[in-house]
Amino acid sequence: MTERLEDIALAMVADGKGILAADESSGTIKKRFDAIGVESTEDSRRDYRELMFRADDAMKNHISGVILYDETIRQKAADGTPLVDIIKAAGAIPGIKVDAGAKPLAGFPGDTITEGLDGLRERLADYYKLGARFAKWRAVIDIDENENVPSATAIDANCHALARYAALCQEAGIVPIVEPEVLMDGTHDIDTCYEVTKVTLLQLFSELYAADVNLAGTILKPNMVIPGKKSGTKASPEEVAEKTLKVFRETVPVAVPGIAFLSGGQSDEEATANLNAMNAAGPLPWKLTFSYGRALQAAPQKAWAGKKDNVTAAQNAFAHRARMNGLAAQGKWSPDLEKQG
Repeated sequence: MTERLEDIALAMVADGKGILAADESSGTIKKRFDAIGVESTEDSRRDYRELMFRADDAMKNHISGVILYDETIRQKAADGTPLVDIIKAAGAIPGIKVDAGAKPLAGFPGDTITEGLDGLRERLADYYKLGARFAKWRAVIDIDENENVPSATAIDANCHALARYAALCQEAGIVPIVEPEVLMDGTHDIDTCYEVTKVTLLQLFSELYAADVNLAGTILKPNMVIPGKKSGTKASPEEVAEKTLKVFRETVPVAVPGIAFLSGGQSDEEATANLNAMNAAGPLPWKLTFSYGRALQAAPQKAWAGKKDNVTAAQNAFAHRARMNGLAAQGKWSPDLEKQG
């Protein structure tokens, strides 16, 4: 039976569920493991991810899909079961990160372009055979007002690459997650984030349309509209919700079935509270949910610390964060529920 892209996309944004981003590169996961005193080896990376994929409550009730790294999609659990099969058995959809990372954009200091289009058609065919039914490609849009970053060239080039990637995914029977991340690292205020996000999303959907991408079989993974980390200001969840929903209403076609936010370095509870505020402001034409890495994994990583005896504690920490975000995806989260554990 042919799997329809539209059906897969809808399952990825099912009520009360979101996506676990477990696609950290070997370099990124080494930094995470260094912070908890664990050596990053193929086995330790496998053991850590396996404990999450085997966390039944979290996976079955709150996780719709898992973004994997090339190493992980090929790995087997300690008992020989492919990790992809464990994810499927929990009712979640396996996915794969396919970009090759952001590199400096020639001629535009401070801007980057995400690489990885060469050979992508063949890699997608391979990933489909390995069980992937969705993919992710991240474009990085930095803001540095002193250096005129981002340039229009950087936004155009990254959105064009996202559209080419999305078209190749759909050709392969894979739902594309398009991720144009406007970084939250700078000194900019929330209104600058709003403006850059708006320009980026308008360009993205123009390129997707030009590439004949089926929007009903596509998921958007954007940043929230928040002030830069170095701005010295914090926005309330209500302000983040207001500005983020405003930019979506101005840019995101209703044909897109769902928007799965990246956490972008926000704290666990911040990412949950902001998502909740948006859903509480509904009704909305798209499902709004999460596609979090750090905001789902920071607590379980700390609880695990590389020790077998801590697996249950780590799974409980993961289940708690997944449940909180599942509630936020329905506008039903509250700080009181957070404290109940």
